[in-house]
Amino acid sequence: MASDEATPPPPPPAAAAAERIRVVGAWAGTLEVELGAWTVPMLRAEVARRAGGGVEPDRVNLIFGGRVLKDDPPASLQQAGLKANSKVLSTLLAPDRGKAIAAQAAAAAAEEEHSNRLVRLWDAAQALSQRHSDGSFPEEDFNLDLEDQSGQKVMFGSVDDIKAVKMALMLHQKAKTFIKREMHKEALDVLVMAEEAFSLCDPKLIERVDNVPMLELDIVWCYFTLRDVSRLEVAGARLEKARSGFERSHGKDSARFRLLQAGRHADLAIYVRLELLEGVVAYHNGNIEKARESLTSAQAKYMQLQVPDEAISILMSMGYGERAAKRALKMTGYDIQSSVDLLCEEREKKIRRTQEDLEMNKEIREQRKYGKTPMNKAVNMQKLKGLVTIGFEKKLAAEALRINENDADKALDLLTDPEQNCALQNVILSKAKRSNRGSAGSSSSRAAAATTASGVNSSQAPVDTSTNNPDGSAMEGSRGSAAINGEAANSGEAASNDETVNAVEETVNAANNGEAASNEEAEEEAMSDESAEGDEEANPPPRRDVAMEHELANELTGNALDDYDIDVSKEGQAISEYLSLLDSAAKA
Repeated sequence: MASDEATPPPPPPAAAAAERIRVVGAWAGTLEVELGAWTVPMLRAEVARRAGGGVEPDRVNLIFGGRVLKDDPPASLQQAGLKANSKVLSTLLAPDRGKAIAAQAAAAAAEEEHSNRLVRLWDAAQALSQRHSDGSFPEEDFNLDLEDQSGQKVMFGSVDDIKAVKMALMLHQKAKTFIKREMHKEALDVLVMAEEAFSLCDPKLIERVDNVPMLELDIVWCYFTLRDVSRLEVAGARLEKARSGFERSHGKDSARFRLLQAGRHADLAIYVRLELLEGVVAYHNGNIEKARESLTSAQAKYMQLQVPDEAISILMSMGYGERAAKRALKMTGYDIQSSVDLLCEEREKKIRRTQEDLEMNKEIREQRKYGKTPMNKAVNMQKLKGLVTIGFEKKLAAEALRINENDADKALDLLTDPEQNCALQNVILSKAKRSNRGSAGSSSSRAAAATTASGVNSSQAPVDTSTNNPDGSAMEGSRGSAAINGEAANSGEAASNDETVNAVEETVNAANNGEAASNEEAEEEAMSDESAEGDEEANPPPRRDVAMEHELANELTGNALDDYDIDVSKEGQAISEYLSLLDSAAKA
């Protein structure tokens, strides 16, 4: 018979029973602890408290079962092997010894984190250069391209050579960012990685470019700022490589470089740093005459980079920002008209680049509509244009290329075969019907996601290079709207210039929003997702370190002049310091 009384609630779970452990040594006694809840740091802190005398926990050393109990990884005493009535030996380290051990542990942890970060940087640069060189399906809303200083795309050797150069340039740019932040040790590690990436490229292709000598120069600059005199011999050899590399790419006395730069002195700061470092190496090697010659030449070039305030004021009165005006004046030898011409050229490049980015962004979105090939590649747009030119319908031609891994001959055979063509049309119609049924509820969210993604980076990513064509012209890299906007803000050009660039960028955003609102676009994207679903399962794409890839891409500027725009204030101080040492030695 059921009882009318309420069923009493279950009793609360019993708390874990405390166990006793014995501690001997620096402090002796018995402690009651919950082995499953207490950790080694908790036990260390309790022993330090009971030992008295203001003993810090990091001075307490705990030994159990012949081994030192570690704090990392954090584990309970039970996981560390302690049981009831276990005996733990406690010892006290000397105060300085305890701090030294803690400092060593912190340094080891920082070094491990740095090593892991270097591995991530290498892998991210390798993945980006791979995807943007072998026709992989576009994961980002930008492309990484190699360009010369005029903004023209450059075909640089084989696909493997292009991948190696892109990878090296990305790592070099990351190292430059570290140098600007005064993180020279970190910069040096990344520079060595960039050097390794360059070594993967055909030496004959890069022997006439100035990227490699620039890299050598940055490496020696890091030696200098770290005061690493143990690398004097290595520094001297690297500077010799840099000097000969600059002569090959820039010409004797920079004649070829001046010709390409319309007589401008954009590379002057580079030679200030080079001759300073040559003088420093010569001084420490006891070659006083060579040291004085190099330092005196460096000082003369340094003085040429000291821009008069009056000239800056004239350009600022025209509406240009101080930074942009100063850079233009340094590169043109204080000539006002030449500086204005340079600033106008830079503005026109930004406008043209933004317009090109609009077209590229549109092409990337179109590629995504057609889906991935069985090997996770994108449909080759040049081959697609070729098939469309001879009369085939674009969607049909794109699908033929997709399933044939961009083999234009096989795609053409398929399209010209009546039976296969008919079957392919039926497949496309079938996919369209299925996507129409499934896209009613998802098209708006898909379009919104596409708009959001476009807003993050709606154009080509910058790859800043200073590579040279066979004719000696320096190359820069691809570019991105984020870098363009940032540069415009930094340079502070005239408001009218910024309005022109912003107007074009608003056109980009308007085009993105218009496409995102298109149901037809969303349905086609749904079709592409469906067509690539089976291929992805058969050939899953590699895992990506998205955060590190974005970090690398966002630091690229795409402006070749940035490589030569160096603040030489530290170089000027070092030149004066070493010339003073030479004068003192001469008087003695």
